[in-house]
Amino acid sequence: MTPADLLRAMFDAAVAAAQPDLCVPAHLPDPPKGCTVVIGAGKASAAMARALEAHWPGPLSGLVVTRYGHGAACEQIEIVEAGHPVPDAAGLDAAKRVLEIVSDLSIGDLVVALISGGGSALLTLPAPGLSLADKQAVNAALLQSGAPIDAMNCVRKHLSAIKGGRLARAAAPARIEALLISDVPGDDPAIIASGPTVPDPTTFADARDVIERYSVSLPAAVHAHLAAGADESPKPGDPYFANASSHLIATPAMTLAAAADIARQAGYNIDLLGDTIEGEAHTVAAEHARRARAAVPGTVILSGGELTVTVTGNGRGGPNTEYALALSLALEGAAGIHAIACDTDGIDGSEDNAGACIGPDTLERAAAADVDPGASLTANDSYKVFAALGDLVITGPTHTNVNDFRAILIER
Repeated sequence: MTPADLLRAMFDAAVAAAQPDLCVPAHLPDPPKGCTVVIGAGKASAAMARALEAHWPGPLSGLVVTRYGHGAACEQIEIVEAGHPVPDAAGLDAAKRVLEIVSDLSIGDLVVALISGGGSALLTLPAPGLSLADKQAVNAALLQSGAPIDAMNCVRKHLSAIKGGRLARAAAPARIEALLISDVPGDDPAIIASGPTVPDPTTFADARDVIERYSVSLPAAVHAHLAAGADESPKPGDPYFANASSHLIATPAMTLAAAADIARQAGYNIDLLGDTIEGEAHTVAAEHARRARAAVPGTVILSGGELTVTVTGNGRGGPNTEYALALSLALEGAAGIHAIACDTDGIDGSEDNAGACIGPDTLERAAAADVDPGASLTANDSYKVFAALGDLVITGPTHTNVNDFRAILIER
């Protein structure tokens, strides 16, 4: 098996470990005396709904919203596809319907909430006084600001009528069992999809601080809404959550463990950096290049988390291809070092690829293809480099979402 083949096998094992068909059945709640309603949002939510239907002992109804192209065939649960990472009218309509579905339930009823990464954009319902256009503008600005996911979701929660625990508020007093596939560093349920069913410890003041810290441009209505600070999100201890529980059914740590098993079987030692790495993609890549140069041959360096890109250019590419390109430049063709960087949902940013791979010859091949990696990195145009080299990793929708996966292999 070549180094490139081994890296791809590790990524495939990571994705397989977080498949809903594997993770959902073991975490199904006890059926209620009343009705069971299934709602959800995220890139994995449709596949989660399909897995739940296949193993549920009684009747179901409900609606989940997922990204375009990430749907799954269900018989009792309606699947709606909507815009991501920038919300659209389909997501707005779905969020309104989800809120209506849970708003007339009793204490004997059960809400099963299927939540995964991407739910923040997909489950979009602007707070009173705000429009979909306002939310779209803020989302686009946040995505280019370089803000980490917890900061972005703090803002989103305070512009929403459904996120930040407000869905649980609408569903009370029904029992809520949320099954979560985590795509955030630290696996905090309050951050995953902006925590629609859990208490929100953040405040309007925190949201205003994020806007100032990352210089996010706001529409006038959004600025006024954040300044007014009305209708604060439900907090820990609020009675709305007395009958609500959350269960992490798949996490980034699980996927790194699966990848590590593949590497060990191939005779490699593991240097595990953890699943909570954040920061600018090019900065983290430079740090990892130094670690790779110092590593013992026969080592695989594994890491997860969520990197960001402060967009200053007008090129194409997401955090994973930017990381891979910056890593290649920092390694300067160092012998025997190969790497892969991919998003486990199959989408790097908003492109059609999961990420990219590199090897010792990446820069040499780029020069032969008349592509300038340094200029491309400056222009945030990493996609162009790897497309020219044929080194994009394209998986299509994976039907799960457990954050970024990175592996650096130092040949024996």
